[in-house]
Order: sequence, then C-alpha cells, then structure tokens
Amino acid sequence: MISDRDRLLDILEATDRIQRYVAEGKEAFYSSELIQIWIAYHLQVIGEAAAKLGAPFRNRHPEVQWAQIIAMRNILVHDYFGVDLAEVWIAAERDVPNLKPQIEAILNEGTDDLL
Repeated sequence: MISDRDRLLDILEATDRIQRYVAEGKEAFYSSELIQIWIAYHLQVIGEAAAKLGAPFRNRHPEVQWAQIIAMRNILVHDYFGVDLAEVWIAAERDVPNLKPQIEAILNEGTDDLL
C-alpha cells in the first residue's frame, strides 16, 4: 500500500522535474512540444497523488490548494483538446514553486498521518 508520505514524495519529485524545464524559460516551453508534454504529465502526477491523499488528509492541510491541483489534473486528463498552454505555464512557473515548500513542511512535521 502506498502511504501518504510516498504520495507527498511523488509530488516533490514531480515539482523538481517540472522546475528543471521551467528554468529554460517561457520561450522554450512554447516552442517545444516535448517540454509541454513533460510539464503537463508531471502536473498530472501531482494532481493524481493529491487526489489519492484523501479528503481527511487534505482537510488537515488547508494551506495547500488541493482542489485547484486536482482540478488541473482532471482538465489535463479529461479535456486534453481544451488544455490551455498558458494555464499550464502559469501553473508550472507560479504555482509549482509555491507548492514545493508547502509539501516539504508537511513532510517535516513528521506526524502520524504520514505513516
């Protein structure tokens, strides 16, 4: 069984992978389908892991924008022809860097709900 801690670590890994390509800049993102797909995929991973944490866990950590994270995953997976690359870029450039320290703080709490 995958623990909440494992799911949070998956989120952290995905944020690192996204940031690796965000560092190349907006122009690289818009000019490379591979970078677009890479970032979109890892946003999906983040959303899937967040959804699998379950509502009770997410409710204990309201500082994280769980509903928006999960909604982004649902759009990327279910409305792939309607995906707005500008929104993907904003999520990758603005939201992912804010998410990372929030997840690290939860992991550093060392609470029993991470077992």
